[in-house]
Amino acid sequence: MDILSSTLHQANSTTSGYFHTLLSLQASLDPFVTQLSWMEKLWASWYLYIGNDTFATGLLFFLTHEIFYFGRCLPWFIIQQIPYFDKWKIQPTKIPSNREQWECLKSVFKLHLLVEALPIWAFHPLCSKLQISVDIPFPSYKVMTLQVMFFFICEDQWHYWFHRLFHIGWFYKNIHKQHHRYAAPFGLAAEYAHPVEVMALGTGTVGFPILYAWVATKYTLLPSLHLFTVTLWVCLRLLQAVDSHSGYDFPWSLHYYFPLWAGSAHHDLHHHYFIGNYASSFSYMDYILDTESGPGAKSNRENKMKSKAEKKNI
Repeated sequence: MDILSSTLHQANSTTSGYFHTLLSLQASLDPFVTQLSWMEKLWASWYLYIGNDTFATGLLFFLTHEIFYFGRCLPWFIIQQIPYFDKWKIQPTKIPSNREQWECLKSVFKLHLLVEALPIWAFHPLCSKLQISVDIPFPSYKVMTLQVMFFFICEDQWHYWFHRLFHIGWFYKNIHKQHHRYAAPFGLAAEYAHPVEVMALGTGTVGFPILYAWVATKYTLLPSLHLFTVTLWVCLRLLQAVDSHSGYDFPWSLHYYFPLWAGSAHHDLHHHYFIGNYASSFSYMDYILDTESGPGAKSNRENKMKSKAEKKNI
């Protein structure tokens, strides 16, 4: 453990020595401190200021979740009020009313408080057990980028299979039907779902970082996981979830430049037709397993079936 990390842990043991510790850091470690990025300094300041790792992590995750989720929903709400953007609305005849969005907002916020808050606050003790670091400096950008990419791929697989399960009989009627209340989705509806669905699909978001961290404790060649990387991953996943429910497909949307990306065009079809397009971030799983949604996909399947039938008759 480096000098700064040791000082941070000493500061975290009590809040009374906060300002003294901060001054000591600046005086004795100035060459090291100046090499830190602004984000690393902000991260250290947060844990120093709170003075309790468990509370600091819980509050950080809760505030980050609320700010990034509702903060990303706000631009989409504004766009919906401006008729100019209607030409990019995927389902232009279905504009959600302000009342619908207000009711959705209240429901989602209630879900955040009653369902998601407890696992968030219990996350730091798990971090300590799995050696998920909160110290600075952060890992290299390369390590963090590769880890986040890995989480995106794994979560997409998890989401595909559980989402597909939720469209089967009893699961759809009793759990997933709530999410399909809005046939034309909007940003706030991304986490409008039954608590069971929120927990099941949310496991794909937090479960793979936990699994990765556990494996990293067994195999030292695997780069360890930092809590900042987990925070970054959760933020990006929230942005992806809200954007995929936006209901808009702009010429500059990511899937036009990265064809494997699903985006709103992919997920809007799922809400429109209530079936198919089960993946979250990428489109390749639906393509490979022939679960694409929409008239074009239906036509392709019919042509394949027709072609197979013709070959059998030859």
